[in-house]
Amino acid sequence: MPYFQVNDKCNGCLACVQNCPADALDFKDIDDCRTLSHNMTRCARCGNCWRVCPQDAVEFQYLMKSNWDDVITLTLIRCRICGDVLYPTNFEKTVSQKLDKTLELLCPRHRESINKMTQAHFHSGMNGSKEVPQ
Repeated sequence: MPYFQVNDKCNGCLACVQNCPADALDFKDIDDCRTLSHNMTRCARCGNCWRVCPQDAVEFQYLMKSNWDDVITLTLIRCRICGDVLYPTNFEKTVSQKLDKTLELLCPRHRESINKMTQAHFHSGMNGSKEVPQ
């Protein structure tokens, strides 16, 4: 749904276009048709178009809504132990390519615990003791 909406009361007088301080409204007369256009990037959401419209045709409430538009949906990679979200697959692919290695699918907590277990195992094999040095 577009943010700037005009209802069927619009008579094409162009009061909104002529009084838009941000030049966010424009019109085109082609053949027998007049088309009003709105540029959301330019729009200051000041409400001037709504105030000056003699027909009450501008529906300003849509400009005031704070809608979120979904722009992309990405598949997520999760920690192979606890299931916490790590990053999107696209991010993993980019980083893996730049590092020229596959990323370990572990959250920081599990990566640390695996590293500690690996170090303990390595150290116990070196000195024959099962204790981990402090």
